[in-house]
Amino acid sequence: MRFTSAGFIGITGPITRESEMKKILASLIEGTTLSRDQMHKVMQTIMSGSAQPEQIAGVLVALAAKGETSLEISAAAEVLRELMVPVELQASAPAIDIVGTGGDGANLFNVSTAACFVVAAAGVPVAKHGNVAVSSSSGSANLFRTLGLDLSLSPEQIGRCINDVGIGFMFAPQHHPAMKHVAPVRKALGVRTLFNVLGPLINPARVRHHVIGVYAPELLTVMAEALRDLGSERALIVHSEDGLDELSIAAPSQMVMLDHGEITLCDFDPASVGILGSLEPLVVDSAEQSLALIQAAFAGEPGPAADIIALNAGAALCVAQRAGTIAEGVAMARSLMTNGAAAERVRQLQAFAPAVSA
Repeated sequence: MRFTSAGFIGITGPITRESEMKKILASLIEGTTLSRDQMHKVMQTIMSGSAQPEQIAGVLVALAAKGETSLEISAAAEVLRELMVPVELQASAPAIDIVGTGGDGANLFNVSTAACFVVAAAGVPVAKHGNVAVSSSSGSANLFRTLGLDLSLSPEQIGRCINDVGIGFMFAPQHHPAMKHVAPVRKALGVRTLFNVLGPLINPARVRHHVIGVYAPELLTVMAEALRDLGSERALIVHSEDGLDELSIAAPSQMVMLDHGEITLCDFDPASVGILGSLEPLVVDSAEQSLALIQAAFAGEPGPAADIIALNAGAALCVAQRAGTIAEGVAMARSLMTNGAAAERVRQLQAFAPAVSA
């Protein structure tokens, strides 16, 4: 599929009659799953600004009430991918993103973002896609701003950053301008909707390797199936028993692995890799507090922050096939923190961003 001035090629056009939207809404309220073509039409209507706020709210609430299927999610993501401002990567190795859906309510520091620096230090290209905080105290964009990084880099600059430094950040509003059509409705609704799930699936660099944390266990297989539909190669979808949208140090996690089309379900206990601790010291109120915990861990300070970073980075290293098991990945991640490699990757990114935007 591609987008031209004439419209979408490979995706049917938006809904042009109000009666058609009413029929789709009625189907959703009855619990009927939309076809790929119907979902394409709905999303194009919404993202083009042609839908009324009441229609957008109706679709989002009805989808949430019945539960979004993997087909509906992947079809929606296809439309958003066609509309996004892409980043072209030059890296020879496959890039990875470590991201969560958010919405777990835990208010932990930026675990996935910290894990990205560790994974980049291992030589795995990282294309991090994120936004400012919505339900937590510090989103990935908040942390990158606190690091003094420029979030307005061009797609070309970001691609070069990932190639040269090994990690780059794509600020969601810069790459998904069509999201402006749903932002007021999402804010007014104030509940989780389809768009919470879509965020990890619309990485502007079109990465095919992922570690994705989800806020509910019922999303595990659904997300894996959606990723498979979208052409992803390897992904680990996780949800911890204590509710985190990442691997927890305080409780076991459920995981679903996608490996070149094959989907496998399994459980993971952090105690199996010698990790068990409390989440309480990891709760933060600001991006500054989040950064302080990360800097301490990257300085080699042991404790729960270093443990949870190592755990999630270790899982990503396993997905990237730099480690054979999560246990091996955890050991590698610890070494990259204690030897200063992760901290050096932060410094390199800080040096790169101002240089290219000067």
